[in-house]
Amino acid sequence: MINRIRVFFKSLQTDTVISSAMSIEIATAVLLLEVVHADQQIHENEKTQMVTLLQQHFALTKADVEEILSQAEDEALHAHDLYKYTSLINGQFELADRIKIVEILWQLAYSDGHLDVIEEHIIRRIADLLHLRHGEYIQCKLKVQNQLGEHC
Repeated sequence: MINRIRVFFKSLQTDTVISSAMSIEIATAVLLLEVVHADQQIHENEKTQMVTLLQQHFALTKADVEEILSQAEDEALHAHDLYKYTSLINGQFELADRIKIVEILWQLAYSDGHLDVIEEHIIRRIADLLHLRHGEYIQCKLKVQNQLGEHC
């Protein structure tokens, strides 16, 4: 009986080590996927923009990004909430980096030429989980709107 308990606790430790090995890139990709899937319509512009944003932000090759997105899609499919991903980002990124991620989320949300209310809601929820103040959240949105000009 005691051996079974030891085996059980060792398996819990192994699962924790494996799940904590998720990369910051995958965690960010999961957040991007959450925005893309928010309106139940995935546009080709959104897919292209997501690849481009991940390539630029993390200085990755297209092949690397495609692998990361594959893993992120699997993660997102089994995710119950976003806390796991945002807490990883909070633990590794400073405020300026977290603000940049929210800007990327806004860029992605506007990439199909239309901002849905649900996309805005999800970005707000992610910004809260990334510990951004409301003013920082609004500044991110306005910065992206100004960059895109009349396209948003």
